[in-house]
Amino acid sequence: MPKRRDLFQVPALLAPMALMAAKKDGELSNVVIDAAKVRTQKAPFGELKIFFDGPTEQLKAMTAGSLLLYAGQTPHPPHRHPEEEFMVVTEGAGEIFIDGKTVKVSAGSMMYCAANKPHGIVNTGKKPLLFYFYKWKA
Repeated sequence: MPKRRDLFQVPALLAPMALMAAKKDGELSNVVIDAAKVRTQKAPFGELKIFFDGPTEQLKAMTAGSLLLYAGQTPHPPHRHPEEEFMVVTEGAGEIFIDGKTVKVSAGSMMYCAANKPHGIVNTGKKPLLFYFYKWKA
């Protein structure tokens, strides 16, 4: 489990690391980004990549990224934010807390969480858990 001081680092990790796909007016542009070229931010709980972060033609805000969550770790306790969010687990096993329930997840599991609803994830396996997340605000 992360130490209390590590939890305060999460907002900084989620801030834009490199807005690789922005137009002059700040909107995301059409582009394909190779994961190997995205900056990896290492933290005690895992490795975060932000692929996209900014407004689109139809959304005020859009963030898409991945987190390789180390065994036995969580990036933070259950939390809430103003964006809706999808999470797609592609490797490993864990648990997602949502809607007051804890659900076991593995590769192929997908979560949707409405805005301002508590949710969280923990890796309960012995190997890293990789998930991709997509958050947006209309």
